Formats: sequence, structure tokens, C-alpha cells
Amino acid sequence: MTFNTETLLAMLAGYLIGSIPFGLLLTKAAGMGDVRSIGSGNIGATNVLRTGNKGLAAATLLFDMLKGFFPVWFAWTISPPAAGWTLLGVVLGHCFPVWLKFKGGKGVATLGGACFGLLWPVGLAYALTWVAMLAVTRISSVAGLTAPLAAIGAAVYLGWWRFGVIIGIATVLVYWLHRANIGRLMRGEEPKVGSKK
Repeated sequence: MTFNTETLLAMLAGYLIGSIPFGLLLTKAAGMGDVRSIGSGNIGATNVLRTGNKGLAAATLLFDMLKGFFPVWFAWTISPPAAGWTLLGVVLGHCFPVWLKFKGGKGVATLGGACFGLLWPVGLAYALTWVAMLAVTRISSVAGLTAPLAAIGAAVYLGWWRFGVIIGIATVLVYWLHRANIGRLMRGEEPKVGSKK
């Protein structure tokens, strides 16, 4: 958990890469307009899916995961302690991109990719939980809210409790950004994937 000049630079580099708004760039390149003008107004894959273009949504999901994976993986090859802070940086960048006046996505895909870059078993726990919960509930937010908890559990179980703490910090951010979704879940009003609501 050491925080010094090296880890600060790693976190900053992660933030700048995480700030790349792939959802916005891909939808504009495809002539679909500004994805922020529809649905939830964010730039993540779930909102891109609301354009009706499943291919664009899948591409957004992939690129958001990759921008989480590569910076963290690269940081790990140089300095494992810096990798955890890089993870936090990429998630912050995705959620609060400097290029979009700090209004971005909710961090689920990027955090998932970053977990794979950090420790592949942790990323696998994240991915399997996300897929399983989405398959069972068909509610994107439920999958996105449970997957980080599985990643924290996996990190702690494997003995990487320091990384578990950092993933936990990122998870708190993800939960905060999903607070409206949590409210709808409690009221039974959260729409399912593919619904027209």
C-alpha cells in the first residue's frame, strides 16, 4: 500500500488511459451521434446497447476492459505495488474522464479488465460472477455490483489483501455511481437487459 512518486505516476498514467471514452468515440464514428444524449447519459457499454447496436456495445465492453487490463498488466511487469494504484487510476479515469468534464461511465467493465491485469484469478472470479449474475437476473447493475465483491474475496483468499483493499476502494466508487440503480433495485423498478423500458 506504499504511496510514493512511482505509484503516483502509475496512478496518473492509469487515469489518463482510463479517460479514453471509447463508448463515445465508437458511437460517433458509427454515425450514431452522442451516446450521452440517450438512456442514462453515460459512456459505458450498457448505455451504448440502448442505441440498438449490439456490435457497438460489445466493442465498447471489449475496449473498456482492455484499457483497464493493459496499463495494470504493464505496471505489474515493472513494479507490482504500482499495479494496484494503476488499477485505481484507470477506474477513476473511466468514471471521471478529464476530456468529458469528469462525467464518464460507471466503471464495471474497466474494473473487470483491470482485475485481470492485476491477478488473473481475481479477474476470472470477477468475470464468472458477472456472467452468472447477468444470466440469472438479466439485470446489468446486479451483475456489475456483485462482480467486484467476488474479486475482493478472491484477492483476499489468495493472500493479496493489499490489492483487495484497493479493489475495495474502486468498488465503493462503483457502488456510489450505481446509487440510482440500487434505489430502483430496492423498488423493483430496475429494467432487465433487452427490455424496452
